[in-house]
Amino acid sequence: MLDILEPGQDNKSAPAVGIDLGTTHSLVAVSKDGETRVLQDEMGCSLMPSVVAYCEDATIVGVEAQMQKLALAGQVVSSVKRLMGKSLEDVAKIAPFFSVPLVGDDQKVLVDIMGEQKTPVEVSAEILKSLKKLAEEDLGEDVYDAVITVPAYFDDAQRQATKDAAKIAGLNVLRLIAEPTAAALAYGLEKGKEGTYLVYDLGGGTFDVSILKLKDGAFKVLATGGDTHFGGDDFDRRIAHKFDISMDEAKTLKEALCNGQPSGPLDKATFIDLIAATVRQSFNICIDVLMEAKLKKKEIDGLVLVGGSTKIPHIKEGLEQLFDKKCEEGINPEEVVACGAALQAESLTHGRRDDMLLLDVVPLSLGVETMGSLVEKIIPRNTPIPITKVQEFTTFKDNQSGMDIHVLQGERETVDGCRSLAKLSLKGIPPMPAGAGRVKVVFSVDADGILTVTAQEETTGVSQQVEVTPTYGLSDEEMVEMLKDSIAHAKDDVTARSVREARLELERLCDACYASLQKDGNLIDDEEAKGYEQSVDAAQIFLEMDDVEAIEEAIEVLERTFKPFAEKRMDYALKEALVGEKLDDKKQAAV
Repeated sequence: MLDILEPGQDNKSAPAVGIDLGTTHSLVAVSKDGETRVLQDEMGCSLMPSVVAYCEDATIVGVEAQMQKLALAGQVVSSVKRLMGKSLEDVAKIAPFFSVPLVGDDQKVLVDIMGEQKTPVEVSAEILKSLKKLAEEDLGEDVYDAVITVPAYFDDAQRQATKDAAKIAGLNVLRLIAEPTAAALAYGLEKGKEGTYLVYDLGGGTFDVSILKLKDGAFKVLATGGDTHFGGDDFDRRIAHKFDISMDEAKTLKEALCNGQPSGPLDKATFIDLIAATVRQSFNICIDVLMEAKLKKKEIDGLVLVGGSTKIPHIKEGLEQLFDKKCEEGINPEEVVACGAALQAESLTHGRRDDMLLLDVVPLSLGVETMGSLVEKIIPRNTPIPITKVQEFTTFKDNQSGMDIHVLQGERETVDGCRSLAKLSLKGIPPMPAGAGRVKVVFSVDADGILTVTAQEETTGVSQQVEVTPTYGLSDEEMVEMLKDSIAHAKDDVTARSVREARLELERLCDACYASLQKDGNLIDDEEAKGYEQSVDAAQIFLEMDDVEAIEEAIEVLERTFKPFAEKRMDYALKEALVGEKLDDKKQAAV
């Protein structure tokens, strides 16, 4: 549980804003005494297009930039949010849809503006600067602090990129919170309700669904899911293809129909037929997330709509029919995320409603690689954050002087089925028998979802630390696919883990047997020693097998075979100990 009041907020009167940094549009809102207000430009519009145009003498953002898309071909960037924290390879599929060339490498993607390369962070910073300016002009004073929302599936790299953009824009990020969490927060705080909410977030380019629970003053995310290939833009493309018109014309037809003012060739029946299959898929995702949260439909107390595309009557009606409940109303679905962020910003700076705690979750399990290329999960998926967990590991071999810590993300049991986040190497472990060296590994995820891993050898205190902020991250689609993959291969993974664990145990036993023969081989004759060595060689053949029972039987046979030798070693050790005690007694008598 995290305290809603954070240190360092000395100026209690300074305004803090909530920002919805969106793919298509961005908004800024402010809250005073729990009442939120979405700020508008001089034209009375609250939605600022997330578009940046780079002119020769100036950089323009928003509506004006959007109007320059045709005149300034190759100089206007839109949908930059899709590039945040990504590599060039990550965005290969969507690159053709950008109006500017994308360049870069396997570490990061860049946008090429007439030969000048800019990072997605720099472009996003321009949008945040404009939102900051809008807020300052409206409020009449400087604005520094902000709560910024991010998609539920944004990983460490994408979250860090968002914070970097804010820093460039001159904003101090009080907290990053998930978009669906912000939406539910807005409704929960406004109406003071407790219960379990399903948040259906359908924007211009992506779809997210989350289930959140508000109880005893805590807002907890229970489960999340989504589809990055589902959004209002997809509807526009289908209309444009159907009637052979431009995307802008298709969008105009769609909006007119949804506002009850149809014109042109698009009618309600045709529109529903075009989007029906995709909408049904979104409802299936809702059911999947419900099952992951281990809930039934009747246990959902409220439905929250987020995103302009949820204004489509067919979607709202279908969702209400599916859950047999009415959707929450009272806040514009295009503004609800910004409102929730503004409420959180006020809470963090002015202590309003300090009985409310906000608990986000880790979207995918975090762990480390262990012997046999297995994954030991340290922080399971859907664990509330902030969170710190500690796990102790031991050395595998005698006199092991170092340990490599491989940090992984995912639900599979083996390394090759998960995503590598970072590696750190711990050196300086003193020489000790296998299993004697103790290394404490600490996983800490802060309120913004950023992971820090620390490894420390307990005898010497030597330690290493890494903040996991890789230069590019997983796409929403990849995260969803990883979850689906883990479910599909769950049985195979359990079997594979059992095989690898059995092999690892046999390998340890073989190493220990060889070591004992080298150390105390003088206790037996050459013929016996040869027999013991042959039994170890025979057991090692099973290291290449996939039959768990056969490997476990090989372990039992080897243990029985070496039992007489182990007893001889024990007897010898006891005699040596007794001789040592007698010598000590004689020394004491002489004194």
